[in-house]
Amino acid sequence: MLLSALALEKILESPDLIIIDCRHNLMNPGEGSQLYLESHIPGATYLNIDSDLSGNIIPGITGRHPLPEKASLTHLINRVGLKQDSKVVCYDAGHGAFAARAWWLLRWAGLKTVSILDGGYTQWCQIGLPTTKSIPLPQPSDWLPTFDDDLVVTAEWIQNNLHQIQLIDARATDRFKGENETIDPVGGHIPGAICRPFMENLDEHGCFKQTDEIQQRFSNIDKPIIHYCGSGVTACHNIFAMTLAGLQPGRLYPGSWSEWITNEKHPIER
Repeated sequence: MLLSALALEKILESPDLIIIDCRHNLMNPGEGSQLYLESHIPGATYLNIDSDLSGNIIPGITGRHPLPEKASLTHLINRVGLKQDSKVVCYDAGHGAFAARAWWLLRWAGLKTVSILDGGYTQWCQIGLPTTKSIPLPQPSDWLPTFDDDLVVTAEWIQNNLHQIQLIDARATDRFKGENETIDPVGGHIPGAICRPFMENLDEHGCFKQTDEIQQRFSNIDKPIIHYCGSGVTACHNIFAMTLAGLQPGRLYPGSWSEWITNEKHPIER
């Protein structure tokens, strides 16, 4: 489920391989598609976090990156040519958060063989592997996903189970504390949550740490785990890291902080 750049290069010609480019910049949403047009891994198809890997935002109700409707994600899966036996590799610029969102969505849809490129496009380029401007034409599929809704919880479910679960917040520590909040209109975190910033899953080269180091980050938790972040993207990075380390990864609250704060009755902790 974690693939090195050299390992990916060896299977580039595999007929059942589908590569997904998820590069994105939250502060400049058009940057990822522009970077893709300039260069990408041969055979990669670009998917945008906002328009492809998220649903429609409903102001005052949803968070910033709600889950796509199942019918929309099914259509996307068919357009890209994904099948039950496809081998999928997702990558972004480097840290893996956007790739992890794609990984989680495809796992939610029932795909089993989904990997993340360790170190992303940065690592691919640093070791001099081939890139292209050529845009592939995927062969559409008619595979129908079977979604696993046990992977998801709602805000209402969290409220009803707040004292029986362990929430893990993937945002940076200052935002968790309600300090230096530059994205959402309200700072703080859901009561009882602990902070495990997703970037701390990575080493100094932007690759995932060894599994024993990841295990230490998420050890000594004896309640069911629910992951969240600002909008349901970087939380997937912690879910991926726990899965990589052989831990039970828990579930995702997709709406995350940006949805939680739309309801003034929801408790907030700072």
